[in-house]
Amino acid sequence: MNTKFPSWLRVILLLFLGIVLLEFSIDSEKTIALFENPIYWAIIAVYLLILITAELFIVLLEKTLIGMLSDEAKERYFAQKEAKSAHSLYKKALASLTKSRRIDEESEIILDHNYDGIHELDNVLPPWWVYLFYATIIFAGVYLVRFHIVKEYNQIEEFEQEVVAANLAIEAYKKTAKDLVDINTVKVLTDPNDLAAGKKIFETNCVACHMADGGGGIGPNLTDEYWILGGGIKNVFKTVSEGGRAGKGMVSWKTILKPAEMAQVSSYVLQFQGTTPANPKVAEGELYTE
Repeated sequence: MNTKFPSWLRVILLLFLGIVLLEFSIDSEKTIALFENPIYWAIIAVYLLILITAELFIVLLEKTLIGMLSDEAKERYFAQKEAKSAHSLYKKALASLTKSRRIDEESEIILDHNYDGIHELDNVLPPWWVYLFYATIIFAGVYLVRFHIVKEYNQIEEFEQEVVAANLAIEAYKKTAKDLVDINTVKVLTDPNDLAAGKKIFETNCVACHMADGGGGIGPNLTDEYWILGGGIKNVFKTVSEGGRAGKGMVSWKTILKPAEMAQVSSYVLQFQGTTPANPKVAEGELYTE
C-alpha cells in the first residue's frame, strides 16, 4: 500500500510555495513581503493544512484497510513494511519523536477502562510535544523577568516606537512618490523625461490659451517675471491644481490631471522664463521674486 502524499499534488504545492519565496527575494523594497502582507501567512497556512490533512487521511485510510485484512495478511503486511523502513532514517526519527506503536502492538498498551465498548490506549506524549511544552515554560520565565521584573520596556513604549518609525517611513515615501506630491511637497522637476511629459501635457491642454511658446493669448504671458497668482513652483502648481481667478481664470485641473502630471506641467511652464516668444502678451499681475 502506498501511503505517501500524492507526488503530483506535493510538487504543485511546493512549486507554489517556491514562487512565494521567490517573490520575497525580488521584492522591490528588499523586504520580506511575508511581514508586510498577511496573505502570505494565509497561503503557507493553507498549504500546511492541506498537507497535514492529506497525510492524516491517508494514515486513517491505511488503518481502516488494515483492519479489514486477515491476521495472516496483517503479519505479511507489517513484515514487508518493516523490511522497507528498516534502513530509513526518516522512519527512525519519526518513531523516536512519536513513540508510536504499530497497530498490531496496540493490545499491549490498552488500559482496563471500557466505556460502552470504547477502549483507551496508554500512549505516551510525543517527545517533540513535551520538549515544546518545556520550551514554552522557559520562554514564559524569560518573559516574566524581562517585562515584569526588569521592566526593560512595555507594549505602550513599543507601540510608540513603531508609530514613530512608521511616520518616518511615510514621510520618506512621500518624498519619492510622485503621485503623492502636493502644494507643500512639490519641487521643480529637472529630469528630461518629466519635462518631456510636461511639454506633452502643455501642448495638449494649455496651448489654446498660452500659445506654444508661452507668449500668452487668452491666458497670460508665461515668459516674463510678472504673475497674477504668483510665480515659483508652488504657486504655479496651486494655480494648475485649483484654477485661476473665479469667473475669468483658468479652470481647475486637479480632477483631470494626476498630482505627478501637474508637477510635470508646472515645471515645464517655468522653462518659459526668460525666453522670447513670437508675439508676447503685455505683462499682467505683479513682479514675482523667489
